[in-house]
Amino acid sequence: MEIPYTIQPRPDTGTYNAKIGMWLFLASEVMLFGGLFSSYILLRVGAPADTWPHGWLNVPLGTINTALLSLSAITTLLAWVACKTKNYGRFKLCHGLTLLLAVTFLGIKAYEYRDKFLHYEVRLTDGRIADGHLEEKSKDFDLAKKTGEVVLHGRIVGSQAELMTHGKAADMKEIKVAAADIKRMQNYGPWHNTYLAIYFVLTGLHALHIIGGILIIGYYWGPGSAMWFTNHELFTNRIEVSGLFWHFVDLVWIFLFPVLYLM
Repeated sequence: MEIPYTIQPRPDTGTYNAKIGMWLFLASEVMLFGGLFSSYILLRVGAPADTWPHGWLNVPLGTINTALLSLSAITTLLAWVACKTKNYGRFKLCHGLTLLLAVTFLGIKAYEYRDKFLHYEVRLTDGRIADGHLEEKSKDFDLAKKTGEVVLHGRIVGSQAELMTHGKAADMKEIKVAAADIKRMQNYGPWHNTYLAIYFVLTGLHALHIIGGILIIGYYWGPGSAMWFTNHELFTNRIEVSGLFWHFVDLVWIFLFPVLYLM
C-alpha cells in the first residue's frame, strides 16, 4: 500500500506529511531548549555576587564555530536548490561541504571540552587556590597518600571570587604543587559548578543534535542518494525536511554563542 501525501501536498494543510511532522518535532525541540535557556537565566539571575564566571570560554573558537554553522546552513539550502534544479553534481558538492563544516564544528567543540577537563582548581592547605591546566603528574603522585606532585600552568589566587574571571596570559606561569599541600583537586567538568553544569548540558545536547544531523545528511549524501534517480521528488522532499532540522540546529547555536560566550 502506498503511503499518501509523501510527495503531493495534503488538501487540509497545503504541504506533504513529512514536512508537517518535522515542524511538529521542531516545536517540541523549541520547548526543550526553551526550558534549558530559561533554567540558565534563572540560575544566573539568582546567583550570589562574584559567583558567576565570566570569560571562561574561548570566544575566538566560539566565533569560528558560529561561522562554520552559518556557512553550513547556506550549503544545505544550496543542496536543496540543486535538487530542485536537478543538478546532481552541485547537490553532492553542497551536501558534502555541509558534512565537512559540521564535522569541523564538532572537532573544535571536542577541543574546547578537552581544555576544560585538563583545567584544574587545586585548593591548598594554606587557604590559597592554584588554578590552571595540568601539565604533568609525578609517577608517585597519590593524593590520598600525599605523595608526589603536580605541575600546572596557571596562577595562584587568594579567594574563589578571583577565579570568576580567568587571568591574563601574562599572569600564567608554571606552578609545582606537592600532594602534601593539596586539600582538594578538581577539574572543570560539569560537576565543578552550576555554570559548567548548564554549559555542558546545553552544548552537549546541541552536539548530539549535530551528530544526528550528520548521520541523516551523510546517509542522503552517500547511499541514500540513489533515490535521486529512482524517486527524485520524494528525495527532494527528504532533503528539504533534513534541511529544516539543520537550520534549527544552527539557530540554537546562534542563541547559545552570545548567552554562554559573550554575556
